[in-house]
Amino acid sequence: MIVRLMGEGQLDVADGDLAALNTLDGELESAIEAGDEAAFRAALHALLESVRKVGKPLPADSLAPSELILPPADAAIDEVRAMLGDEGLIPD
Repeated sequence: MIVRLMGEGQLDVADGDLAALNTLDGELESAIEAGDEAAFRAALHALLESVRKVGKPLPADSLAPSELILPPADAAIDEVRAMLGDEGLIPD
């Protein structure tokens, strides 16, 4: 799955890594629902760091379409709330 990290680029994430990313996505959603800024910030950074760790960067000139778009690390809680779908940032 091709994942775009806004402001950073695209990474190819193996399907086998999606379950762990979904867990982190759930923690992010919970923090947003609770309006807990500290938990939100920690969860967002954990999710992005995990994607960076398991993802394989694509060349900057790659034209592959992104299947997921994740917010930048400095995104505000309201910005991320607006990006959430019915299944969070990362669909099951």
